[in-house]
Amino acid sequence: MATPSPNGFVAPAYGSRSLGDLVPAVGAALGVVDRGAPSDLVLPYAPAYVVFLVDGLGQVLLERYAHAAPFLASLLGRPGTAGVPSTTATSLTSLGTALLPGQHGLVGFTARIPGTDKLLNHLFWDKSVDPVVWQPHPTAFSRLVAAGVHVTAVNKREFVGSGLTVAAHRGAEYVGADKVGERIAAAITASAQRPSLTYLYDGDLDWTGHRYGVASTAWLQQLAMVDAAAEQLREALPASVRLVVVADHGMVDSPVSSRIDVDEVAGLRDGVVLLGGEARFRHLYCRRGAVDDVAATWREVLGDRARVLTRDEVVGEGWLGQVAPDVRPRIGDVMVACRGDHAVMSTRDFEYEKSLVGLHGSLTPDEMLIPILIA
Repeated sequence: MATPSPNGFVAPAYGSRSLGDLVPAVGAALGVVDRGAPSDLVLPYAPAYVVFLVDGLGQVLLERYAHAAPFLASLLGRPGTAGVPSTTATSLTSLGTALLPGQHGLVGFTARIPGTDKLLNHLFWDKSVDPVVWQPHPTAFSRLVAAGVHVTAVNKREFVGSGLTVAAHRGAEYVGADKVGERIAAAITASAQRPSLTYLYDGDLDWTGHRYGVASTAWLQQLAMVDAAAEQLREALPASVRLVVVADHGMVDSPVSSRIDVDEVAGLRDGVVLLGGEARFRHLYCRRGAVDDVAATWREVLGDRARVLTRDEVVGEGWLGQVAPDVRPRIGDVMVACRGDHAVMSTRDFEYEKSLVGLHGSLTPDEMLIPILIA
């Protein structure tokens, strides 16, 4: 398992064993793409792959609750990492494009639309923002298609043509399937193509964790259902088809006592014109000339509850990988990465977050480490 740094964070394993390295590894395993640079993520040869992404299933959580998921736990091995921030929109785009967050530009749950004081919510999107302009690079899915691979994305019908789907997964044939049985059947059909990659998404575990927490009975029951679905899928697929089960991030439960509301602490709004990101990983967009003062204030108030870095410091840390010039202004002037189970809330801007129990987005092992399970 990756070793956390002295500050308790796990660095993203870009180019080695991160979520963005998975599709190129599948392409190499299918025998159609030269992987290029050496990587720690080497998959066995197969004529077809099914990648089953379980939203919110972190490696640490799977190890902790292995009794609830015996099939998945039996496959546990060396983990990979999410990118930064450890959040769904960023991770799904990293997987679908094989690009670093600083290149594909979906740098959080919400991020500033440059030149405005508006946020783009990368899950729900804004019809005024063209996803192909926002994320203009060819996806890894489309590159595999160009190499002769049949690529299928199996997901809920409501996500067909969504901004995130277009930005992250364009190039794949989309199959809408709302129920578990539908999704498994669709994966079986798609994987009969040769060579092929079938991407299958399940978001119910993440929803349950946000609503009830990862220490809840509801979450454990949902984990057991995911485990049964994964085992059923493996049994239904031909032996020649490889199944890879991964996650986009993990999750931590954040109690009320560990939450800071910026609207209740004097000084935290000073110099900040827009608050973005999410509760575990905030983007602070500042007035001109206020960056240093904002960073100093937030460091003083939060202390060891979070790392508070300027945009330049974040780029220097390599959290987002190499950052493209057009992506840079989407990143907060100051960024706040929470430690432990802490969270930064805003009653004014993100009231709904107060109802969530499980959260993610930061760089703790519980959030960053993801399983890469091969069956």
